Amino acid sequence: MTAPFPTRKQEEWRYADLDALKPVWEEFAKPLTLVVAAGESLEEVWLPNGGDVQVKRVTIALGEGLKARIFVLNNAGVYGRMELDVSLEADADFELYAANIGTGVSTNEIVTKVNHNGERGRSRQAIRSVLGDKAVGSYLGKVAVARGAQQTDGEQSVKAMLLDRGATANCKPELEIYADDVKCAHGASVGELDPMQMFYAMSRGLDPANARALLLEGFVMGLWDEASDPEQRDAICEAARDALKRAAK
Repeated sequence: MTAPFPTRKQEEWRYADLDALKPVWEEFAKPLTLVVAAGESLEEVWLPNGGDVQVKRVTIALGEGLKARIFVLNNAGVYGRMELDVSLEADADFELYAANIGTGVSTNEIVTKVNHNGERGRSRQAIRSVLGDKAVGSYLGKVAVARGAQQTDGEQSVKAMLLDRGATANCKPELEIYADDVKCAHGASVGELDPMQMFYAMSRGLDPANARALLLEGFVMGLWDEASDPEQRDAICEAARDALKRAAK
């Protein structure tokens, strides 16, 4: 049975493009489950498929000592939503490196819930958004630390760059902690390109669009440095570079 269609009264759907979601809801409502076998680790690169609407809902259960690392580029032309629900048992490790890049009137969202259920779990989430025109980019991320999940180490780093006055960034990192021996932190910032950096780049012969694209590459490209597959790393960097050039125009 398909889950009920969401409404804007639900916090995790407040900024969504529900009209764009309707045609794909039945498919999206059924999450994909990624399984990590004992003694192995998971690493995936999620690239855009070129469609105007791109949605993905994934659950990952990490058993004791298992690791997962996900790299995401989210830049659908109309609506993109990448949703992750991750659970970590003792000594498990999860990393997410993701970017929203939006132009026009697109809406792109990254929504996560990371559940630390066992001791000594570690999670890292780094999210960057670059938004031009009237685009909307959102990150809604919750880290939940259960009772008994002592020595949890969790971080969320969320930064957004607005290229035009009409663009909108929504950042909501959230911590829910029921253990007393943890190291958890989150931070969020929204800003614009530094005019002094723009001036410096243009003084070296770059036109405004290429100067902006170069500075934006510095803002985003570090997300992909840890990808272990060179071909996948090159592919996501190339796709992100093309998206940034479109946003910088």
